[in-house]
Amino acid sequence: MSQATSINQRPLQPFHLAFPVTSLDHACAARLKDAGTQFVIEPHIRFKGQVGEQATMFFLDPCGNALEFKAFADIGRLFAR
Repeated sequence: MSQATSINQRPLQPFHLAFPVTSLDHACAARLKDAGTQFVIEPHIRFKGQVGEQATMFFLDPCGNALEFKAFADIGRLFAR
C-alpha cells in the first residue's frame, strides 16, 4: 500500500489517472463544477513551461476516496524529473 500524501493539509491517498492533455480539457472541469463537484484542489496547470507540465485537479468520489486527474503536456515525460 502506498503512503498517504498531504494535500492542502489533508492526509489523502489518491488514486491516480494520467491522460494525454487533449483528453482533460476545460470542458471536463466545467462539467464537474456544474454537477456540484467540490474540489480538494481546483483544476489548474502545474509546472507551466517546465518538465512535467500538467493540468491537474483533485476531488473526492461519493465514498470519500481521493481522485487526482492529471493531463501531461508531454505524456512521455510522465516520470521525468
